[in-house]
Amino acid sequence: MIRALVIAVIGGLLALAAAVSFWAWTLTQPLPIGEARIVEVERGASLARTLATLQAEGIVERPDLLRHWARLSGQAAAIQAGEYRLEPGMTALSMLDHFVAGRVMRRHFTVIEGWRFSDLRRALATAPRLRPDTAELTDAEIMARLGRDDLAPEGRFFPDTYDYLAGQSDLVILRRAMARMDEILAREWQGRSFGLPYETPDEALIMASVVEKETGLPSDRAKVAAVFVRRLERGMRLQTDPTVIYGLGEDFRGPLTRADLRSDTPWNTYVHHGLPPTPIAMPGLASIQAALHPVETDALYFVARGDGSSQFSATLEEHNAAVWRYLRGGRDREREAP
Repeated sequence: MIRALVIAVIGGLLALAAAVSFWAWTLTQPLPIGEARIVEVERGASLARTLATLQAEGIVERPDLLRHWARLSGQAAAIQAGEYRLEPGMTALSMLDHFVAGRVMRRHFTVIEGWRFSDLRRALATAPRLRPDTAELTDAEIMARLGRDDLAPEGRFFPDTYDYLAGQSDLVILRRAMARMDEILAREWQGRSFGLPYETPDEALIMASVVEKETGLPSDRAKVAAVFVRRLERGMRLQTDPTVIYGLGEDFRGPLTRADLRSDTPWNTYVHHGLPPTPIAMPGLASIQAALHPVETDALYFVARGDGSSQFSATLEEHNAAVWRYLRGGRDREREAP
């Protein structure tokens, strides 16, 4: 009798050990995925519901074992909502650890140098899993939501890459990009070169936006800025095509005509002296620095060579010769100062 009981107990223990071993082996095997997969724990969803979805997607083979383990370990009610990136080689237990620790996947959105605000709005509207809270708002209403209803939005958002979580508002990106531009502009303004013809950081931002749109070659930025600074100092019009194009609005399809150059918009620097009233694009750091640290030069003119670089000239005669060589000689016009 005793011997039979001992044998039964030993058999039970061996069966339990085998079950535990199988359980542990199953939960520590790599998930059956050959490439990275993005999964979502929905807000308010239980672990059982989440695992059922993952089983239907072929990611978890034995959800019952993982669910029981999570209950025994007290983790079942601790999973956090969000998107998660599962990599090949990840086990069911490590996946559960991610859910409990909230190691959610962060998406990325990039603001491109030279974008207009309209470009930024279009990109935000199509960004995956970003909540489009601004979609039905006017530009002015967006700035009011950001607490800056005293400003036009153009040029106020720093080109960079910003991360976000699935379901976050697009206002989160705008708020961070605007704060970043405020920070960069204030810092660079403090270290600006002496004697520049700008009264405020905003004027420097406007100049930087013009430099951004005028410059095809990074090494030319400070030279382009220097030409425009010299023209401001001499009371000459800037006469830069990108400001004309900006003033013509979204309907402009190019190329510029003589009638376009005579269009009386506030941004037409062929018609009006001084800087345009607002930035015309979002300048990057290099263009901001160029506007605040132009090089020493005697140039008052420049013209595109057609390869991304510019030919700079000190006199109108030299400039006319350069125009004849690089524009009228058959090369496509990319941009041109007077």
